Amino acid sequence: MVTAADWQFYHDNGYVVIHGLFSPEEVARYRDYFMAMRATGPLPLDDTSWYLNSGDDDPLKRYPRIIQSHRWDNVSKQWLLDPRLNACLTALLGREPFAVQTMFYFKPAGARGQALHQDNYYLKARPGTCMAAWMAVDRCDEANGCLQVVPGSQDWDVLCTEPADTSVSFTDIRVPLPPGAAPVSVIMEPGDVLFFNGSIVHGSFPNSSADRFRRSFIGHYIEGDSVQVSKGYHPALRMDGTPLELEASSLEGVRCGVWVEKDGLRAIEPLGVEYHGVTRLE
Repeated sequence: MVTAADWQFYHDNGYVVIHGLFSPEEVARYRDYFMAMRATGPLPLDDTSWYLNSGDDDPLKRYPRIIQSHRWDNVSKQWLLDPRLNACLTALLGREPFAVQTMFYFKPAGARGQALHQDNYYLKARPGTCMAAWMAVDRCDEANGCLQVVPGSQDWDVLCTEPADTSVSFTDIRVPLPPGAAPVSVIMEPGDVLFFNGSIVHGSFPNSSADRFRRSFIGHYIEGDSVQVSKGYHPALRMDGTPLELEASSLEGVRCGVWVEKDGLRAIEPLGVEYHGVTRLE
């Protein structure tokens, strides 16, 4: 499933799309399943408080994401541990990962996107980093809010954040980019899966379409030699479904750095520990 060209593209850019990993019929079943689940009302771990600067008419509040459903829903758990995802992750990472999170995003028409960020800012996997498997459930393009990624940013350390524009992002922090770095759009069809490194900077456009969803099913994993992850991602699972014990990160926040210029080159210099957008100097 992962060709030599896919492997090389991933290691050069920090992300790769594996096209058609799931069939249209499978994707349609997942789409209908989670739409029906959302229609049942409140679900475990539902929380709309993090949709900042939003009123009662916010489309994201009508269709809040479903998070960590693999902990109580077998369909979600089977997808998270699907052998095809495992094969791709293992090929790209060099060893089998551990699974730590599921998320299903609905992103209806009119919904805001998410400002540029790095996943390991939240997961705090150590050593190494985390990895996302992001499956398109609908066609994803710029009109309905596809993902954007910054190629090559997989080699960056975690960056301290700055305020984001909450009129277009449901989160209030963003990662600053150095001169010359820019995100690219990732156009996907249903059943395509985008794999990307936990340090890569990514985000998404608002859904400016008139009536289209941009649904996606996402698994987060950590490298198979990781010994710690943020406490909200426990218990971790081996890819055969058995749980394992990892350390919970002891940091109330994440160590981050800022862009500086050294000898005419841009580099990330450690600054301190950031928690909810506030950085404490070390």
